[in-house]
Amino acid sequence: MKVSEECFNKVKKDCFKFIKSQETPTEKFSNKNGMLKTFLIPMCFWIAKKVNNKKPYFVGLAGGQGTGKTTISSIVKIILEKYFKLKVFKISIDDFYKTRKEREALSKKVHPMLMTRGVPGTHDVQMMLNFFKKANQDHKIKTIIKPALESLEDLKNNKFDMIFIDADKMNYKEYYERSLQLIDKDGLIIIDNVLWHGEVADQKNLDKYTVNIREFNSHIANDKRVEQIIIPLGDGMTVCRVL
Repeated sequence: MKVSEECFNKVKKDCFKFIKSQETPTEKFSNKNGMLKTFLIPMCFWIAKKVNNKKPYFVGLAGGQGTGKTTISSIVKIILEKYFKLKVFKISIDDFYKTRKEREALSKKVHPMLMTRGVPGTHDVQMMLNFFKKANQDHKIKTIIKPALESLEDLKNNKFDMIFIDADKMNYKEYYERSLQLIDKDGLIIIDNVLWHGEVADQKNLDKYTVNIREFNSHIANDKRVEQIIIPLGDGMTVCRVL
């Protein structure tokens, strides 16, 4: 406990400065002390014990969009460098967005939503590929850059153990049906965003995306080809096992 308190006193200034830079007038971090003391600092002690000087130790954070993965990893980096004197390299999907100027041009040429980071089409795919190439990891990754339905058609002669669907919501049912053709018995199909910010539970919400996901969920629930469960984490994930 004493060591944790010592760590807190040493890193709190830098951590709080970073946290303040991430806050907005309407969105503030609550219980910053508690977050550091009970979660992030103990996690950093755990990571520090795992470190081997002979090779890098990889840590990944998973979670839905907007849940704070980049923010948390940035604070962890501060603690590990400031207190534990470790060399830390942090990489995030946020590092691969197109520039604001590029997104502004796309928003005028293609669709206004492309101004918003995170919308499909706002990532700089080539930058990401170059990163993996420089890291000598490109041989492990196969990237297919084309509409998903076309990609699924190209893959029709392949078989996979798991397929994760997180794409254009209006085509979810088609992605699902085509994915079934690529999965053998006991394989998994996982579909993201099935709770749609909780909107699917509001029967009065007739927004086309909400209605489409609600109908898609019913389709899955009545599909005898799979057994399924909705995991209420983040924006909701449906896990299907092919029977």
